[in-house]
Amino acid sequence: MSILKKVNKVRRIITHGLTKNIGSSQNNQIIDLRQKIEIKRILISRPNHRLGNLLLITPLVQDVIAAFPACKIDLFVKGGLAPIVFKNYPNINYIIELPKKPFKNLAAYFKVWVKIKKQKYDIVINVDKNSSSGRLSAQFADAKYKFFGDDDEAMKLEHSDYVHIAKYPVYEFRHFLTKLGFAKNDNPIPPLDLKLSSLEIKEGQKTIQELVKNDKKTICIFTYATSDKCYSESWWEEFYERLLTEYQDYNIIEILPVENISQIGFKALTFYSKDIREIGSVIANTEIFIGADSGIMHLASSVLTPTVGLFSRANLKTYEPYNNNSVAINTNTGDKEDWIKIINKALIRS
Repeated sequence: MSILKKVNKVRRIITHGLTKNIGSSQNNQIIDLRQKIEIKRILISRPNHRLGNLLLITPLVQDVIAAFPACKIDLFVKGGLAPIVFKNYPNINYIIELPKKPFKNLAAYFKVWVKIKKQKYDIVINVDKNSSSGRLSAQFADAKYKFFGDDDEAMKLEHSDYVHIAKYPVYEFRHFLTKLGFAKNDNPIPPLDLKLSSLEIKEGQKTIQELVKNDKKTICIFTYATSDKCYSESWWEEFYERLLTEYQDYNIIEILPVENISQIGFKALTFYSKDIREIGSVIANTEIFIGADSGIMHLASSVLTPTVGLFSRANLKTYEPYNNNSVAINTNTGDKEDWIKIINKALIRS
């Protein structure tokens, strides 16, 4: 581990220790249900720059909009991806972006907090209970009601999928609304959704046709991932050969990461783009997506393509793709033949 990584690790531990109790007094806040409660302005706080983490709050945003169709939502995030991800969400008002490297951009960093303080909200929602910046933003914001995202043991018992990072904020938001006197909501959790336009989907179809030049259906793979989530070249080469044998009646295309790396040595037809929505439009026109836990895996899920997530870590239940016949595979159990059977089931259902 580099010195910088060690410093950042220590910094996170210290800031988490300093902020973990922020908002604890709000757990027992007294709410006067005799007053009419109107929800028009909402702040959702998820100060993280990663594609996957932004896509994973789209179910919460959809649920908020479903509850309050006329509301205006501000997003407190990090980096510059949020305007791209939420391009087709008309309820999004301001996107308040924390710089990716705050201590190198102190002026921009403090401007963000000033902007948050200037707004008046009805509800502020901190998505990640472990986010120090998220808890601080919820405390700092001027809001009638504040939700800090702490675990609820009763909710864990009520919902078997509570641990999923995209789902527990929705469950907690719905539970919070019942405290405000709103009816209980038992509807299915919304999917991740990039909300591609019909034109974007049509362009993706055109791109695939130009790439494969035939009428066969197409399977999409993504062979890259960060750190130890990335399977080795030998693992992927063996798996790719098995896919070729099993799916001779399909095209197989590989989506390349921004690093332009292929764990199968560029043996498949490849598609490369730095445009998130363009990548999503291509994946949306394939029959199934297969790839390790990554931002691109969540992107595939968000364009409503059946998604097969490959997991080697013990965090499958937290990040697994869901809806649209998606499935997660624990690659620490079974073998490639078992995994092919799982993929086949997802293909048949799709």
